[in-house]
Amino acid sequence: MSIADFSGRSRLDACPGALQVHPAADGGLARVRIPGGRLTPYQLRELADAATAYGNGVIELTSRANVQVRGLGPENPESGPENGFAARMARAGLLPSATHERIRNILASPLTGVDGPAEPNEPGRPAGSAEPNKFGRPNRPTGPPEPSGINEPSRPSGPNGGDAPNGTKTNGRGIADITPLIGELDRRLCARPALAALPGRFMFALDDGRGDVAGLGADATILPTAPDEAALLLAGTDTGLRVPLDEAVTVLLAAAEAFLDELATRDVTAWRIAELPDGPSRIATRVRTALGLPDTPPFEPVRPHVVTSGPVGVIESTDRRGNRTGVTGETGPGKAAGHGDRDTDGPGNEGTRVALGVAIPLGRLTSAQALLLADAASGGEIRLTPWRGVVLPGLDRAEVTGTAARLEAAGLVVDPASPWIGVTACTGRPGCAKSLADVQADAATAIGMAPPSTMGPGTDTLPVHWAGCARRCGRPRGRVADVIATGDGYRLELDGTALTCSGIEETAAAVAAARGEM
Repeated sequence: MSIADFSGRSRLDACPGALQVHPAADGGLARVRIPGGRLTPYQLRELADAATAYGNGVIELTSRANVQVRGLGPENPESGPENGFAARMARAGLLPSATHERIRNILASPLTGVDGPAEPNEPGRPAGSAEPNKFGRPNRPTGPPEPSGINEPSRPSGPNGGDAPNGTKTNGRGIADITPLIGELDRRLCARPALAALPGRFMFALDDGRGDVAGLGADATILPTAPDEAALLLAGTDTGLRVPLDEAVTVLLAAAEAFLDELATRDVTAWRIAELPDGPSRIATRVRTALGLPDTPPFEPVRPHVVTSGPVGVIESTDRRGNRTGVTGETGPGKAAGHGDRDTDGPGNEGTRVALGVAIPLGRLTSAQALLLADAASGGEIRLTPWRGVVLPGLDRAEVTGTAARLEAAGLVVDPASPWIGVTACTGRPGCAKSLADVQADAATAIGMAPPSTMGPGTDTLPVHWAGCARRCGRPRGRVADVIATGDGYRLELDGTALTCSGIEETAAAVAAARGEM
């Protein structure tokens, strides 16, 4: 069925939450939204303890930087105040709204405010309208940026360096620190009763200008094009609307309301803006009308690229001159580190604080590993990434080597050249009744058979997704090698070609060859 033929889904969204638990083959599945992926050490410890007390002892990281726990027993009914797991999450501050819990899907650039500001080199812009908009300010002119080549697959992007999607030279860093917008969006979202009707799959994204999360398929995205200006993207499409960055949340909420209004007008059920024919354009028109914005002049749209892996290893903070700086922040239970205060930034300064990117194999954290991460987060904050990883900001430079060694000894990944980078898998057996194989165990076996990797920091690596059936749940966006269980082996699919493998050794060899490791 094409988008043009879409006449509405036959049922409402049933995406699980902490209160609305999904009955899976291995027990109840609860999902907890973590806006911006931001957790305190206290909250991660509570998650670990609750996963052990009520579930199977594993915290699963999702592609939306949320978490889920499987294997919830009968003492956790599918809904209601008796849900012990949900009550634990509420006490930890992870369930601030029972009515809005499933719609707090907010992606944010994991390194925003951590690795230092970019020095924007904005392309020239033609003169534009000075007519005030509803925000009481002149509308900034928009115009075509210089060609950036951001669609080239081999071009470094996002956390690994490169240009922003609008052609601005950012060296892979953000244009603006969007950290304050995360809390603002979450608070204002939960304060609007009507928005509780959003589907649980509707997603917001706050990109800091580096383009790392703008290409991950959010319904409504803010992407800074200058330190004080942002573009509104709907379903990944640049609407041409440019707004003051400090009004970004107002625009995102207007887009969410416009989506619900569009559904009501058409009398259809849809989960995502992309499902609606001409959805981005129609919703942009509603936003423009609601906020009193003028018609969009001719513009060259920004085109987000798909970033396929998150930051791994030690992450330095630098100032605009390229000098290292330290990152300092307030720490303690329930407090996140503030990353606006910098140590000295003079030439030769080594700084005192760095960040550490950690990849989580298959996105599965045991309770013991989660507790270790919480203990390691001396900066007072853990940031989950949409690539099923973690960033620990504000670590003491003198201690980061020892911290990395302890995490690696516990089975986590701190080496950018690890063969685990870019490998994902669906739930598989026994958790999913539709799966034809224990794909997570097979993926781990294949990784163990892989030859030493020739990857290095910043190298693009072909993502591989192991799927227990043709539905390919959890498949990342972009170019991916699909390893699909067939019942008597696997089928490797890449770029329109397929190779049938009869056993795990043959499959592992085929995957390694596809990734260029042989």
